[in-house]
Amino acid sequence: MNNATIFPTLSYDDATAAIDFLVKAFGFERHAVYSGDEGVIHHAELRLGNGLVMLGSAGPDASATRGGGGGIYVVLGDVDSHAERARAAGAEITRDVHETDYGSREYGARDPEGNMWHFGTYQPLDFDHAAEQEKRATA
Repeated sequence: MNNATIFPTLSYDDATAAIDFLVKAFGFERHAVYSGDEGVIHHAELRLGNGLVMLGSAGPDASATRGGGGGIYVVLGDVDSHAERARAAGAEITRDVHETDYGSREYGARDPEGNMWHFGTYQPLDFDHAAEQEKRATA
């Protein structure tokens, strides 16, 4: 299977403003936006690289996620430039760019409604977890 099979979903009190922020600060591209009366976003899909996040306006059946735990991790090539872009667009940087002990370069940011976004070079599907576990067992 070549296509992604898991897509994060978020609900926002102001989905239109969230889309604008995610595009400006994090470099997402509008893939699809279906809006209704009075600015309600029924469904939106934003792309970054080969990934996609879906979102919409909060309502009776989907309360705003507002950073209610967890976060979204996005794999990037140039973390430093991305962090500068996010900072310049007003993103709250919660963790500055740093190197991890597993070889990733990453940073964290919060969107205007409190959702956590993590950006880094770590690609979970390419990492040799068996070798890492063996290395840690013999350390």
